[in-house]
Amino acid sequence: MQGRSWQGVSVAELERASHTAVPALRTAFDGPFLVRAFLGGTGRANAASAIDPSQDAGLPERLERIAAAYRRVGMTPRFRSTPLDPPGLEEALLERGYREADASLVMAGPLAGFAAEDAALEVLPAPTEEWLSVLATAEYQTEKRRAEKLQAPALMMVPAAWLLLRVEGQAAAAGQVAADGRLLGFFDIATAPAFRRRGMARRLLAAGAAWGQAQGATTGWLQVSATNTAARGLYEALGMREIYRYRYFLPG
Repeated sequence: MQGRSWQGVSVAELERASHTAVPALRTAFDGPFLVRAFLGGTGRANAASAIDPSQDAGLPERLERIAAAYRRVGMTPRFRSTPLDPPGLEEALLERGYREADASLVMAGPLAGFAAEDAALEVLPAPTEEWLSVLATAEYQTEKRRAEKLQAPALMMVPAAWLLLRVEGQAAAAGQVAADGRLLGFFDIATAPAFRRRGMARRLLAAGAAWGQAQGATTGWLQVSATNTAARGLYEALGMREIYRYRYFLPG
């Protein structure tokens, strides 16, 4: 199913939803590329992504122009490769000394298969220090990534929530959701070390799915590292399937 649509949900639709759900302070178009820049933290908000797989006769000059735009604002050029790449993008980047990094999967599935309300769920309008502390146990939080997450709520143009699942008063798991029409994106799913291997991530996802259904969403989607077999197994057990993969290319 990689690279194709799933029950009418296409790669293009998921790509649009992903850009909406992960905001950036600066955006521009250069031909078929959406160029985004935030603070240099999160990959998707600080990379150029193609949104049209058609042949691009001006690709070589375009890549140089996009790279120069990033350097002009003090950032390292970063390109994101998806099934919507124009022909020859990977070869052109490799010729210019870029290297591949951080391969990830995009998975999707019906919310009805696992949504369940949970009285222990706390729905927040923005990330708190407690929420960030849970996330920090699962993901290395640079100052730039942390600052982006704190600024994100003010930039969101779709309903979003930051979730905390509490057990005996303690924050056991955290995550974020963003509802965009029929699609619900899941982000930053993390379980505090003391609560791991107790089904907390599954509970958080189920409660987040119920929140999404209340917003009118029917299909959940998420991104996961290609090497994170444990998380992939959980998502597959919830009925999610791989739709496509993407990679980043950075200067060598």
